[in-house]
Amino acid sequence: MARIIAVCNQKGGVGKTTTAVNAACYLALYGRRVLLVDFDPQANATSGFGSSSRADGGANIYEAIAGRKNIHEIVRTTAIPGCHFISAHPSLAGATIELLDKPDREKFLKKALAQVAHHYDYVLIDLPPSVSLLTINGLMAADEVLIPVQCEYYGLEGLSQILETVDLVNHNLGHNLTVAGALLTMYDSREHLSREVSKSLRRHFTGHVYAVEIPRAVALAEAPSFGKPVCFHDPHGPGARAYERLAKEIIGQESAKNQKSEIRNPNYV
Repeated sequence: MARIIAVCNQKGGVGKTTTAVNAACYLALYGRRVLLVDFDPQANATSGFGSSSRADGGANIYEAIAGRKNIHEIVRTTAIPGCHFISAHPSLAGATIELLDKPDREKFLKKALAQVAHHYDYVLIDLPPSVSLLTINGLMAADEVLIPVQCEYYGLEGLSQILETVDLVNHNLGHNLTVAGALLTMYDSREHLSREVSKSLRRHFTGHVYAVEIPRAVALAEAPSFGKPVCFHDPHGPGARAYERLAKEIIGQESAKNQKSEIRNPNYV
């Protein structure tokens, strides 16, 4: 059964797409089968894999939720074995209007992913930095949400906003979305503000905070311009090492869940 994680923050520029792309790559490098779904009309995750949303021949997530393509037709491979992705397209922005009057309008992505999710260990969904019908579709399709939090005080406000959205989705739409964790991004240990935001988040956030802090790193910023994830662009740099640690932590969460399940349901033979 796939673990479906939405990577989401309503605030832009927090490293959301960078996290989605590089976490997917490192999870695959650790032997997991991973599907990354670009569900942002800006299609930045798509270009992060060196692909163009303008030249996809209609093989994108918009065509799948519009019913014009079977989702199996639009899954693409990457240079990393076991890591696949589904591209986005700018026309995805129009889906908000097109789906508005349709029944179960919040579940179009969930229904599409149900056809392929069982082939993977992890499905990561890169969501737009806004609250829209696209965002709600992504949250409804997911089991968990991973929240990148930039190391500045506005980043903490963004965390509060996405937590409110998660609560609204759960209470109003009958979902059971949980928070996989908050991830500190653009961290600089030399800056007092970064250290204070990290302390504040770890002290006051009641949910999980990943131990790794994603640093400010030139390689992370420039890798998309080369159409490569950081594991190819600068595999030994601090950004790459941080996302490798994140992948280990995500996998470790799965092990911890399994152990808790065994404790709650002991098998007496």
